[in-house]
Amino acid sequence: MHDPTQYHRPLRVGSLFSGYGGLDLAVEHVFDAETIWFSENNQHVARVFAHHWPDAPNLGDISTIDWHHVEPVDVLCAGFPCQDVSTVGKRAGLAPGTRSGLWSHMAAAIDALQPELVVIENVRGLLSSPAIRAPLKGDDDAQRNPADATPDLAALRDLESDPWGLGNLAARPLRAAGAVLGDLADLGLDARWIGLPASLVGAPHPRLRIFILAWRSVPDAARDRLDPRRRITGPSTGEARNNRPVTPDHRPGTQRTNWLSEQERRSGDAVEPDRGHLHRWGRYTYAIARWEHVTGRPAPAPALLSDDTGPRPSPAFVEWLMGLPDGWVSNAVHGLTPNQQITALGNGVLPLQASLAVRSMLHGHFVGAA
Repeated sequence: MHDPTQYHRPLRVGSLFSGYGGLDLAVEHVFDAETIWFSENNQHVARVFAHHWPDAPNLGDISTIDWHHVEPVDVLCAGFPCQDVSTVGKRAGLAPGTRSGLWSHMAAAIDALQPELVVIENVRGLLSSPAIRAPLKGDDDAQRNPADATPDLAALRDLESDPWGLGNLAARPLRAAGAVLGDLADLGLDARWIGLPASLVGAPHPRLRIFILAWRSVPDAARDRLDPRRRITGPSTGEARNNRPVTPDHRPGTQRTNWLSEQERRSGDAVEPDRGHLHRWGRYTYAIARWEHVTGRPAPAPALLSDDTGPRPSPAFVEWLMGLPDGWVSNAVHGLTPNQQITALGNGVLPLQASLAVRSMLHGHFVGAA
């Protein structure tokens, strides 16, 4: 794979299913890039993203976007909805009509925008949940092997069964990760994938996530201007980006992710909890002390107490568990209720974890490849 950081201009990032921007923070940090637009249909969490990326317009509902009228990007990143592939859900899978089935709209965006790199994040269930394709027109005939390619029944008795084989039916279920990797291959992309727990970077919880990095089989198409749609020298026409009072070399993305460099530097340090940690956190002492060291700030109170409702999780504590700066989601300026904050945080990705995953795949230290 070529080195995508060796560009003569900052890489442009497009963000889909953006949430609070955890994956975007990692992508901007690793590639020293800048997110120029995002797509988030949840208006509550979109306020969080818009606050931290004030120059990036929200394209809105991904299913209604005409990608041929969207500014091209070098990197497209997304954590498409996980509800239907999560191991704690009903596991409807990657199928038409499901929320996780919105992956097909991301595939359409990749096809139209032709980014140099694609970064995807999702839950562990992507490896085991099914993906169901709608039958193709003419599937009864076009997708079948010729008669002379099928062994006779006597020969079949001597063959080991293969429950994962596709056979002659194109709509037979696949595993969701296999379907995503297959779609990327159909779109002309090579890919690597990795599964990493958040605890690997020091977080006090496992939260294993699957990450996929894909790149064009013919590298550097964007840099060499092989695609005429990329010959954009003027400013974006998006409303939020018109007449920005900043110079072209202004890099707010770097300022946004400086703290990630500090977390990376501290994540490998040895940590010795003190008696105060032991008194407050008991058997969780080492995990809490280590993450306090990595994040550079003490753990907030884990619960909010109320005489009416009893204890409930503290958004500030969950925000800390995700390795985010204080107030990234919980700041009152966003106008989110505590429940909305918890929901946004629960659907997000830990930036330091994503950063390690992308770096690992970029340099070839990976679990699987397609």
